[in-house]
Amino acid sequence: MVNTIYGLIWAGILIKWGDWKNWRKYYPTVLFFILGDFLYMYLLSDHYPMWRYVPSPGDEEAGITNTHISFSIMAIKYPATCLAYLAHFPKHGFMKKTLYYLAWVIVYFANELVDLHFQLIKYFNGWNLWWSALFNSVMFLILKLHFHNPLFAWIASVVFILFLWNQFDVPATVFR
Repeated sequence: MVNTIYGLIWAGILIKWGDWKNWRKYYPTVLFFILGDFLYMYLLSDHYPMWRYVPSPGDEEAGITNTHISFSIMAIKYPATCLAYLAHFPKHGFMKKTLYYLAWVIVYFANELVDLHFQLIKYFNGWNLWWSALFNSVMFLILKLHFHNPLFAWIASVVFILFLWNQFDVPATVFR
């Protein structure tokens, strides 16, 4: 049930603030965003997770799993994020840009606080809310960078992934 509520909220954001007319402009960045989560799911989610979604009791009874929740996030939340965040990013003013960026980081942070409060997410292997805050801060910068310069975004992503990989001592056995 909670997964459905989240999906409806993000679908509402997509409908209300998403730049549907120009969705093709954002499509590569949406795919980039989704690919990052797919890589996390494939490499780490089952073998060395940093976090895992916990279905609410109603969702669990319906057979919803961490994978279902992750896929719904990729299918709804990520496109909504890209089409709203990138479309309305201020064009001028350093302070406006900074506050806008921080607002989105705070939205994701608040979303995770709700998840923690209702025990809808569980952390593993040293990950915590503050690592998520750092991750989201970098993620929103990289999404904006990808929208304008995909090559540099890929380079920045690899550097950040290597930092996290070393920080959390991810074993090479995740490569199966």
